[in-house]
Amino acid sequence: MRKQTARRKTTLVRKHKKKATVFSGKVLRYSIGTLLVALMTAVGYHYRDGLAYYFSFKSDKILQEETEAKRISDVRNFQVLEKHEGKSVGLDVSEYQGKIRWTYVDTLENKYPLHFVFIRATVGKDRKDRNFERNWLGAKENKMIRGAYHYYRPNENSIEQAQLFIKTVTLQKGDLPPVLDIEKLPKNQSIENLKLGLKRWLNTVESHYGVRPIIYTGERYYDDFLKEEFGDYLFWIANYNFYREEIAKDWLFWQFTEKASVPGINGNVDVNIYNGDLEQLRYITVE
Repeated sequence: MRKQTARRKTTLVRKHKKKATVFSGKVLRYSIGTLLVALMTAVGYHYRDGLAYYFSFKSDKILQEETEAKRISDVRNFQVLEKHEGKSVGLDVSEYQGKIRWTYVDTLENKYPLHFVFIRATVGKDRKDRNFERNWLGAKENKMIRGAYHYYRPNENSIEQAQLFIKTVTLQKGDLPPVLDIEKLPKNQSIENLKLGLKRWLNTVESHYGVRPIIYTGERYYDDFLKEEFGDYLFWIANYNFYREEIAKDWLFWQFTEKASVPGINGNVDVNIYNGDLEQLRYITVE
């Protein structure tokens, strides 16, 4: 007798394809790509004037003169300068710019006259900027309104720092008030002691020159540590952020870029806008 082999019925289960959702790979990539294109289009439209100027002005120069000092590399810089038409524009320099050929220092992008320059004089309690004397004299001979600044070291004696600045810098009629540059937080002291040291430097320098100093710092540092307690002083603020395009009402100077190029200076240099025109700038100089 034959053995019958039982055959199992096999039930076929069809797998249903999942419908594409916004979270599936292709759709997600498409959505991100569309968003990026829209964002780039919006940014391009916002900076259309700067981009048009940038490419029309630079194309031939870049191709033919690659060894020249770089021009303003960020299109935002042109946008900022356009928004501040009529305000005074200037630089700040130190030994890091090397030997400056001051007779060539005149304009930005062959369009914006340079009226003033801040020159680093001293660092901490014991170091003079190696090119200060040369820059100080060169700026004067180039008929630029000049100012001197001190780079403050929080962990060094504030009176000794002030005395070094006073020994190094002789202000004349038409020069800008002295500047205290504070960028670092102390390592071995409290914020309150830092503020006390800053006040001692400021008071010592003001007593000597008979004019209240200006304070230079970054916007974050200004907001967090200096704005309230040093409200009687005028501020020079550094902010290079993409979103910042206009000087704040309570800033005396705004350092809006560190990536500009100027005839007579090799490499990048900082550019600043004064919150007023040239006549108003002259008004705050030493008498």
